[in-house]
Amino acid sequence: MTPLLLLLCSNIFMTIAWYGHLKFTDARLWVVIVASWGIAFIEYCFAVPANRIGYLQGWSAGQLKITQEIVTLVVFALFALLVLKEPIGLRHLGAFACMVGAAAFMFAGK
Repeated sequence: MTPLLLLLCSNIFMTIAWYGHLKFTDARLWVVIVASWGIAFIEYCFAVPANRIGYLQGWSAGQLKITQEIVTLVVFALFALLVLKEPIGLRHLGAFACMVGAAAFMFAGK
């Protein structure tokens, strides 16, 4: 459970770092880049322990990666909906279903 919570925190910061600047289109690009790097540092402070702890608890690197991708998709969908005001459509749901299927393959037999 700890890796999942850390990945969730990591992805919240990652999404803000990568896409938050889209709300500030008047900001200079170099300012956006520096701000994004600062936010990404916080993201790494959650992502690295998430992967280390998960790996030490017996998760494979592939399981950690696919879990991170699913968390990323959920966090991004919420961010797009709530912050960027972009609707969630069938393509988003289809992508999520494919990721869940990929996770099922990664965790099968474990």
